[in-house]
Amino acid sequence: MEVIDFAKQDSLVSQYMMELRNVDIQHDMLRFRRNLERIGEIIAYEISKHLDYKTETIQTPLAPCQCRVIGEDVVLATIFRAGLPFHQGFLNFFDHAENAFVSAYRKYKEKENFDVFIEYIASPDLNGKTLILVDPMLATGASMELSYRALLTKGTPARIHVASVIASQAAVDYVKSTFPEDKTTLWVGAVDPEINSHSYIVPGLGDAGDLAFGTKL
Repeated sequence: MEVIDFAKQDSLVSQYMMELRNVDIQHDMLRFRRNLERIGEIIAYEISKHLDYKTETIQTPLAPCQCRVIGEDVVLATIFRAGLPFHQGFLNFFDHAENAFVSAYRKYKEKENFDVFIEYIASPDLNGKTLILVDPMLATGASMELSYRALLTKGTPARIHVASVIASQAAVDYVKSTFPEDKTTLWVGAVDPEINSHSYIVPGLGDAGDLAFGTKL
């Protein structure tokens, strides 16, 4: 499985990442959501370079013209709720894509012990399509894997792109061991070295859902 880490090269992703992490900036929810969206847009553009294209002839006001267009059926999938602004960034670029949504949440049995549950899924047929599965925080990889397993009930995609803003190294290793190696590419804005006892990425940025939409009860 190929892992593409944007932190290994200088780009605007680094600027947006700094603002997402910075406690003096991240309290601005509008800016936080927009930065998630902008990183989604950049990753979407980079993924577009890895898709198959076909030639299509269209008519301009003056003459026929041959254009190169995406030759794959793309489905964008995200995990509620933190994934929504990140997903929007992808949708801004893949504006003709179908969309899928999964609700995955942590149910704590003890303070530091939880299970991940899938509560809701809405998806088109995935058979033979290119699935782009996005979630900003890839902490353990469990939510991403369970969401993928849930989506498989809607069909088997031909190719898979998994995208996150920040991932832990443990989650990267987990995704590499649980997703189909021969047809999956993992895209991350940065890979952080560890997760703490609460399964939060360190240094990370905190709770992306709360920072994007407000604290929850």
